[in-house]
Amino acid sequence: MPPLVALLLAPLLLGIVNRVKAIIAGRRGQPLLQPYFDVAKALRRGAVYGAATSWVFRLGPVVNLAALIAALLIMPFGGIAAPVQFGGDLIVFAGLLALGRFVTVIAALDTGSSFEGMGASREAHFAALAEPALFVALATLARVTNAVSLTPIYQGLDIAAWTAALPALALVGMTLLILELVENTRIPVDDPTTHLELTMIHEVMVLDHSGPDFAAIQYAAPLKLWLIGSLLVGLAVPVRSGNPWLDGSATLFGMAALGIVVGMIESTMARYRLAQIPQIVVGAATLSAVAFIVNLV
Repeated sequence: MPPLVALLLAPLLLGIVNRVKAIIAGRRGQPLLQPYFDVAKALRRGAVYGAATSWVFRLGPVVNLAALIAALLIMPFGGIAAPVQFGGDLIVFAGLLALGRFVTVIAALDTGSSFEGMGASREAHFAALAEPALFVALATLARVTNAVSLTPIYQGLDIAAWTAALPALALVGMTLLILELVENTRIPVDDPTTHLELTMIHEVMVLDHSGPDFAAIQYAAPLKLWLIGSLLVGLAVPVRSGNPWLDGSATLFGMAALGIVVGMIESTMARYRLAQIPQIVVGAATLSAVAFIVNLV
């Protein structure tokens, strides 16, 4: 089942990204399975809660992880159907991603910390620009395949669809690649390894979390990387043979290639200034809007 594959292999995708970055930098780097070790280490530790926090702070990581797992249930794996599918589930998919972001933001605000509030403000700002780009990209795919559910949409993205709508699908692919970096706050949007509060976006929002709560956050990060990546790989790898083993293997290779591409991007680009990040997100929205218009012509 696609959700089980994602639950098992999502941290490995993050491990591939880190290994590629280490190889390009000429460093020994972390083991490929380090993301699994980090989650296990956090699970063994106790949680510490500040006096200013409430149940909202404790609920944030749990709801975020639950929203991402629910999104996995309606996300197909390339040409393999999702366990749950219904008309308009692409809107629910985007809504679940937004729910996870919302609870993370309010959990950060619940600490009363100015630093975490700053990170929450940045996250909300960039999300308000990124979500329209995602909606228009999904609307373009729905238009190309004449479907309103993620499973038939991605089952219809075969070679014939690419031949008929090459410009629109190429623009959507570029949009999804940018959103993969933006939604997961990767370089050039944010550096997930930095420890400078004034420059962080996502990481600054989770500074006060510890123990199992932090483990949920660490596990949710590669899950979201996998989810957005699945949108891109399902589009870029149009293998629709009807054989689930062949389709699944092709998509797995595509996910590994995506990890390599993200690692190369992070190794060759510098983190942009905060004032430049909205320009990147608006550019992604523009690409998806042009794709939708091109498909109408």
